[in-house]
Amino acid sequence: MSDNGQIRRSQAISTFGPGSLIDLPKESAIVGGLDCWPARSKLEEIVEPRLSLKLQTMTNVASPKLYSPPADNSPPWEKGPGITAWRFPQWFVVQSRSDSDDDGGGPDRTRSRRLVKRGSLHRLKHDGVPAVATRFVRACRKGHVSDFNWMWFVHRGQAGCTGRPLWLDERGTGGDLGDLVVRCECGANRAMSEAMNFDEGAAPLGMCNGERPWLGKNAAETCEQPARLLIRTATNAYFPQVVSVLSLPETRDPVDVAAEACWDELQNVRELGQLETLRGLLPKLQAELAGFDSAAVLAAVKRRSSGTRPERSVKQAELEAILAAPQGYGEDVPMDEDFYARRLPDSVWRKSKTCDLVESVTQLHRLREVAAVTGFTRFSPMTPDIHGEYDDDFTPAQIALDPSWFPAVENRGEGVFIRLRSAAVKEWMDREAVKSRVGDLERGHEIWTERRGGGGQKEFVGGEYILLHTLSHLVLQSLALSCGYPASSIRERIYVEGGSFGFLLYTGTPDADGTLGGLVQEARHIDRHLREALRMAALCSNDPICAQHDCGRSMEGRWLQGAACHGCGFIAETSCEMRNDYLDRALVVPVLGKSDAAFFPRVE
Repeated sequence: MSDNGQIRRSQAISTFGPGSLIDLPKESAIVGGLDCWPARSKLEEIVEPRLSLKLQTMTNVASPKLYSPPADNSPPWEKGPGITAWRFPQWFVVQSRSDSDDDGGGPDRTRSRRLVKRGSLHRLKHDGVPAVATRFVRACRKGHVSDFNWMWFVHRGQAGCTGRPLWLDERGTGGDLGDLVVRCECGANRAMSEAMNFDEGAAPLGMCNGERPWLGKNAAETCEQPARLLIRTATNAYFPQVVSVLSLPETRDPVDVAAEACWDELQNVRELGQLETLRGLLPKLQAELAGFDSAAVLAAVKRRSSGTRPERSVKQAELEAILAAPQGYGEDVPMDEDFYARRLPDSVWRKSKTCDLVESVTQLHRLREVAAVTGFTRFSPMTPDIHGEYDDDFTPAQIALDPSWFPAVENRGEGVFIRLRSAAVKEWMDREAVKSRVGDLERGHEIWTERRGGGGQKEFVGGEYILLHTLSHLVLQSLALSCGYPASSIRERIYVEGGSFGFLLYTGTPDADGTLGGLVQEARHIDRHLREALRMAALCSNDPICAQHDCGRSMEGRWLQGAACHGCGFIAETSCEMRNDYLDRALVVPVLGKSDAAFFPRVE
């Protein structure tokens, strides 16, 4: 986007991915879909078989490939590769003051601004009158978005006048919907607050027309959802569906690895005779498939083509690789740049009784994370479950008319993995006080599920996950004070898999900043960080309100948090895998009014 603005490549699969609404220096726009991105020959391919297979299972796209968004390395005087962004919306608000403005500046003043379509802007430009894109658009839960139909709205869906000027009257200075009134010069008017009225199945904005402007002008599809008011700069305007995996040591059958290496030549093979013919003609197949029986190779090709769901979840495979790390301190120059982990000897980090409930600490000196965007939602996010899997019963909006590849980025960095004693966690879960506290949290989850509406249903994450998730946040905040990385650049992955319980705190960037070694070295001082985290968590600056929060009877609507708030357990949402939901200090350490459900004893 060098002509109108620039974004980082990582933002192209997150905040400003295909279908997102963006403000450029001189325009408002919607980021185009993959059909209007640069040709794949001009993009850098990212190879990550685990993620490609996962995306094939999720999207039914055969053998999807991953490409990095274009990098603008061109000099300022040359136009480099970019991502197309379509102008959106088409309605504008004129910024000049009208004769009806009240110069008194009081709270009851009224300011009227003209509403005009893009086609009429040329007249305003000649008059030197500025205009900005309106902040109101229509959208639905399927991701469709279109211009706000001002004429239809102000006349309440009736056949009104045509060609009469429209005005947006602002009463007061707050800018709230209750202060805005749409007015037609024919006399019709309607408060903008009525656009939010969905009582008894009302649809004040009509039904969604299925428009997908990020895919082009003629990309509309059938939609039966009611249209909803959306403020295009709001945080709920775009939620990307991002799937990420850690690159792991190869543990697959060697014949599957060989078939993967020759996939371009083998992807259309369906019969044994066809395969044997190709093996005799292509030197690459002769070299890569040497020693493998043709029948075994054909079976590997069929497994790869079918995209059968892996038996292990994303996180299960990662956890097994981390737990398989040998004990040691690590080498100065690891041979494997994608994944290199060593389990620290207990004598290095086990310094006090606080660590008695910790099973092991593992240093990940090198790790590689690959993340790809496959779609998006609006109004409410589509988050994966605790195993890293997305629900199959909800389909996000497409980022291409017929996708065959997905944008992805790779980050290299380091991390620390902390594993709790499985027996201690299971014994803790059997305590009556813990069952009661987890039951309260589950009731909050049920209320949230009922009130959420749309976006599919989610199962309760369980007490073990909430314990690990909260502890991860607390330890992350302590690590950030001494590891050299800001807290917002450290991310988490929680593992509740196969009777094992642990969490990974890691950082990663596209350049060398992700491998400075500061985070890994703090694993040696995990006892100090754990004690500091528990000490700080025992008392929040918002106690007793925070400690005594009842998520089952939440006046603020915080149904998914127990004793947790911005003063204690919350971190940057870019760091948290659950958007700061499912947190409770009372399950980690004794807090005011609730001291019998904690996993760790009080730290003095």
